[in-house]
Amino acid sequence: MGYYLADGIYPGWATFVKSNNAPQIQKHRLFAARQESCRKDVEHAFGVLQARFAFIKRPCLLWDPVMMGKVLMACIIMHNMIVEDERETYLNYESIIEEYKEDNPSSATDDQYEYHRRRRSTQERFVEIHGEIRDHATHNALKNDLIEHIWENFRN
Repeated sequence: MGYYLADGIYPGWATFVKSNNAPQIQKHRLFAARQESCRKDVEHAFGVLQARFAFIKRPCLLWDPVMMGKVLMACIIMHNMIVEDERETYLNYESIIEEYKEDNPSSATDDQYEYHRRRRSTQERFVEIHGEIRDHATHNALKNDLIEHIWENFRN
């Protein structure tokens, strides 16, 4: 399950990893420091996008949420393309695609069948995951697992 780094205003869902306000235990202090550091990195990245694409700053209440996601993804892709071009390290994506096709030959029919099979299983899985996301016990278990993971890997 993916995580979103969040602050205290978000609900206690499994997908929102929030820091403790006043951590008392060393493990929780380390977790709070690492989580807040990562959140600052993400906020900085959005600041860079806002500086490059001014329309991201403006409210977009009338937009469809799916469209907003597509616009943001397009901005991220364009930003990455600009950075790569400026560094003169732009890759030749056509040759990569051709290599992939040579290594993975398949017919369009097989691809279409696989797409529809995955789509059906994805819709069924969505219903299951939706319940897991809103479960507070799952949220607490996942957060505790993440705290332990950070403690084991970053305590030194």
